[in-house]
Amino acid sequence: MTGFGKSAGTFSNKKVTVEMRSLNSKGTDVYLKIPGTYKAYELPIRKMIGNALDRGKVECIITEESIDGSSKVSINTELAVAYYKEMAALAKQVGEEPKDFVTSIMRMPEVMQAQESEVSEDEWNKVEALIQEALGSMTHFREEEGKSLIADFAGSIDEIERLLQEVPKYEDVRIEIIRERMRKGLEKLNEGVDENRFEQELIYYIEKLDVSEEKTRLQHHLDYFRTTMNASGAMGKKLGFITQEIGREINTLGSKAYHADLQKIVVEMKDYLEKIKEQVLNTL
Repeated sequence: MTGFGKSAGTFSNKKVTVEMRSLNSKGTDVYLKIPGTYKAYELPIRKMIGNALDRGKVECIITEESIDGSSKVSINTELAVAYYKEMAALAKQVGEEPKDFVTSIMRMPEVMQAQESEVSEDEWNKVEALIQEALGSMTHFREEEGKSLIADFAGSIDEIERLLQEVPKYEDVRIEIIRERMRKGLEKLNEGVDENRFEQELIYYIEKLDVSEEKTRLQHHLDYFRTTMNASGAMGKKLGFITQEIGREINTLGSKAYHADLQKIVVEMKDYLEKIKEQVLNTL
C-alpha cells in the first residue's frame, strides 16, 4: 500500500528532515539512507519502522543541513600530498609543464572529509520523534487509501453478487437447450428413442451440470470477503486467498454454463474479480 510522510526539525545549527515512502510488498523491506552521524542508530530506526508497519517496502531518507551555511569538513592532507606527487611525476614523465594541481586534487575522492560530530542523547530523542511523526503521517496516508480500497472492494463484490442472482433465471432454459441438443443428436442416428432411458440419461447429465453448490459456495465466499475486509489488522493476504476461491467458483460456473447469456454473466463476474485482484495487491 502506498504512503508518504515527512517531518522536519532544527537542532542547534542544523536542520534534520525525515521522509518516508512506502509501496506494497509481501514482507517488510526497509531501505535506509541516513547521514553517517546517525549510522549508530540504524538498528533502532529499522525496529521503529518494522513495529509501525505490518508489511510493505519502505524507503526512509534522513537528511541534515547546516542552518548558518557552515559545515565541519577537513582536508585529508596526507592523501592530498600523495595525489600531488603522483600528478607531478606524471606531468614530468609525459613532458608537460607543472600546473596548479590543487584544484583538481580537491575534487579527488576522500580528500575532503566531513567531520562527524557525536550525537547527544537530546538530539537523538528529537530525531526519534521526527521519525515517529513521519511514520504517523505515512500511516494516516495509508489508512485513507485503505478507506478508498474498501469502497472499491464493496462495489465489485456487490456487482458479482448481483450477477449471481441472475443465474437462476437461465438454469431452466439451459436444461431445455441440453434436452433438445441430445434429442436431435439421437434423431440423427435414425434410431428409436426409449423415452424412459432418455430421461434417465438426461437426469444424469443434468446432475453433472448442476450449479447449485457453486452458487452456494460463491455466495459464501462473497460474504466472507465482506467480513474480512471490514476486520481490523492486516488482511491483504487473507483477501487474496478468498479471491482465489471466488475465482474457482466463477470458473466452474463458466464451464457448466451451456447458455450464451449465462456465459456473459460469467465474463462480467471475471471482469469485476480482476479489479479486486489488482486492488488486493495494494492491500496490507
